[in-house]
Amino acid sequence: MKALITGITGQDGSYLAELLLAKGYEVHGLIRRSSTFNTERIDHLYMDPHEEKARLFLHYGDMADSGQLTHLIYNLQPDEIYHLAAQSHVRVSFEMPEFTGDITGMGTTRLLEAVRRSGIRTRFYQASSSEMFGDSPPPQKEETPFRPRSPYAAAKVYAYWMAKTYREGYGLFAANGILFNHESPRRGETFVTRKITRAVARIKYGLQEKLYLGNLDAKRDWGFAGDYVEAMWKMLQVEKPDDYVIATGDTHSVKEFLEEAFGCAHLDWRKYVLPDPRYFRPLDVEYLKGDASKARRVLNWEPKVKFKELVRMMVDADLRELREVKNCRDVMTRMAGERAKEEKGGRWERVKALNM
Repeated sequence: MKALITGITGQDGSYLAELLLAKGYEVHGLIRRSSTFNTERIDHLYMDPHEEKARLFLHYGDMADSGQLTHLIYNLQPDEIYHLAAQSHVRVSFEMPEFTGDITGMGTTRLLEAVRRSGIRTRFYQASSSEMFGDSPPPQKEETPFRPRSPYAAAKVYAYWMAKTYREGYGLFAANGILFNHESPRRGETFVTRKITRAVARIKYGLQEKLYLGNLDAKRDWGFAGDYVEAMWKMLQVEKPDDYVIATGDTHSVKEFLEEAFGCAHLDWRKYVLPDPRYFRPLDVEYLKGDASKARRVLNWEPKVKFKELVRMMVDADLRELREVKNCRDVMTRMAGERAKEEKGGRWERVKALNM
């Protein structure tokens, strides 16, 4: 089996690549050309393509370039396409609404049209978002009306309906995965959960004094990204394409996340957290709680990692990273001191030789 993943360098893309490789897939990933490498989440999976055992291959491309997308899909002929690439930061979407609409919304249309024009038979996964529900009352499920409250959510609603349009209009196997918030140690550092756990570690090691956040009362249904990519795969293994909500059904506020995260390091979050108006959205989504009954019934999918375990996993990973950096610095400082002693000793021996 051959799969193409857009957004392979992101949190979900890296976990999905791991899953597919473990299942024996040949995996191809779309990455944007950049002057710096941003592949750290998949570096442990990558192997020189000249190696006989290599099964992960990366291709330069962009969701704004329809011609290149069509060319790539036609040449690769993937059995499955997982479309994860997007401008996915909700707060940033208010500052860059046009770019968000172009990449997150129109990018999906370009990819769907590339599949249609290439004439290949493939199965297509569209990464939809719980943000599409907006202020629709919880619990939210597949039939819940979309009421988007950000440019990001509006772009995702457009992409969702385009996937359905190509499914019903052209017979394309296209499934929408409406994933509620899912986190991990690989989450981007500007997202609130990782921003919190990273701050916990930095405060613990004396590298940071305060943490500035926005709305602490917003409630989210948080799950583990590693569990959620399994649901993505399962959506493309069933006989008929459909749309599924993926969630834990367990909701917590940002304040509760703070309490749990700081508690993991035996710290009181109230001593360190301050509000910052810059992090409040012009429109916010107050309460998201997913009902994944359909996914449980049809896909036989269940979330494995619970809220407290997820928070602990993220805090431990950030603490471990800083501890390793500290140990490395301690070793380097010690080595530098030993070198200085050796150099000082060498100079003294030369001075004694000159005075003899």
